[in-house]
Amino acid sequence: QVQLVESGGGLVQAGDSLRLSCTASPGRVFRMYAMGWFRQAPGKEREFVAGLTWGSTTSEYAASVKGRFTISRDNAKNMVFLQMNNLRPEDTAVYYCAAAEYLSRVYEGTPDYWGQGTQVTVSS
Repeated sequence: QVQLVESGGGLVQAGDSLRLSCTASPGRVFRMYAMGWFRQAPGKEREFVAGLTWGSTTSEYAASVKGRFTISRDNAKNMVFLQMNNLRPEDTAVYYCAAAEYLSRVYEGTPDYWGQGTQVTVSS
């Protein structure tokens, strides 16, 4: 069982930056898993945002965030991050951290574990 806890959400203005963090436990399991970020806006389905393999060798991004968002991880600290730059009002959503045995399962939206989510609101 992997527990994921997100933090770092908040209210920002368009053009601002925000960094989300996700802490995973237990660490010995986290280091074996691909990690990802998803988001769900009001009235919309949850969608894939970014994913990263356990060794940080391969990353994937949704087209809507490519070039603005960066996913990274620190396996020593059992953490994964989502750096979000040049935020737009359409980025407003609850952001979820997720873990999966394979990056493909993250990309397909079928990870093994989910966090509880953190709200990001971008005002225009």
